[in-house]
Amino acid sequence: MTSRISKLFGMDIYSTTAEYKGKVFDLVINLEKGRIETITTEPLKFRSKQEAKKVISEKSIPFRNVRATKDIILVGNAPTNPEPEEEEEPQPTTGFRPRPPIARRR
Repeated sequence: MTSRISKLFGMDIYSTTAEYKGKVFDLVINLEKGRIETITTEPLKFRSKQEAKKVISEKSIPFRNVRATKDIILVGNAPTNPEPEEEEEPQPTTGFRPRPPIARRR
């Protein structure tokens, strides 16, 4: 699923059971992972921490729940194919190190 981020703003959001969820107001982007994390249906400008928690918990949709985007955004409750967690590189269990290849002379 590929779409320009700018086209998402203002789109209507519906659940897979045809329930209206709101319009895209803001997007939370994880710059380190290079992906959208959350869609909010209200602005992310807060006067207090309580307001911030309310918008994040009640007025936001995890982007992993998005099923499709075209004329509207269709969301479900759980991802159909969850993204695998990032794996750490395995650490060697012994002191063995492979030797680098030997360059041949011509």
